Amino acid sequence: MSEMNEKIVFDKPESVIDRATHYCPGCHHGIAHRLVGELLDEMGLAEKTLMATSIGCSVFLYNYLNVDAVESPHGRAPAVATGLKRARPDSFVFTYQGDGDLASIGMAEIMHAANRGENMSVVFVNNTVYGMTGGQMAPTTLIGQKTTTSPTGRCETTQGSPIRMSEIIASLGGVAYAARGSLDSIKNIRTAKKYLKKSFECQTNGTGFGFVELLSGCPTNWKMTPLQANERIQTEMIPYFPLGVYKDITEDGGVC
Repeated sequence: MSEMNEKIVFDKPESVIDRATHYCPGCHHGIAHRLVGELLDEMGLAEKTLMATSIGCSVFLYNYLNVDAVESPHGRAPAVATGLKRARPDSFVFTYQGDGDLASIGMAEIMHAANRGENMSVVFVNNTVYGMTGGQMAPTTLIGQKTTTSPTGRCETTQGSPIRMSEIIASLGGVAYAARGSLDSIKNIRTAKKYLKKSFECQTNGTGFGFVELLSGCPTNWKMTPLQANERIQTEMIPYFPLGVYKDITEDGGVC
């Protein structure tokens, strides 16, 4: 009798493929996939979507979203997406990239695409480490963070400071929207979805380039449990990478 009275209030987005995840326990990529899938469905974009990802854990998005995709060389997703949008201007085009991909080997591509104001959207997942290739230090690795290439911790004197991409992107003239969210809690996930929706709307409305950074956990390479990884995001990452909207040209003031 109880089963007959049950009502489904939460289900899988149609754009998300029904398959078991391969990601490590506590990885937040699956949450990011779902947010993107929900918005593609809610905004009616799935049938005209073209996505470009490159190398890293982000590349597996192809296995989880039922939309057309083009694989890019490492870091070059913004350049590929530029070509896609210019060739198919009526399509909804987005890139999905990690920090080693976007902020290191792909730094030139993301900066110039943003500065040109390409009418596309970028989803940037920042977990402060190279996830797929062995846990090496990334451009966003925090000071003191131990990785396979900084076994004693990142040193600011010799290795520089972690790069704050949302702030840099927001400073470029061609950018319509730039924000940073986090995937560590229900509250932050809901806010992150609002940021993603706004960035997608900037493209569909023709306003221009939208960029959303999502702080994410990597328990395997951080050598932590999923709960410890969530705590690290709250106590270490968010203080250095503050959450919020950094630029929104549809609001008064523009840069926040």
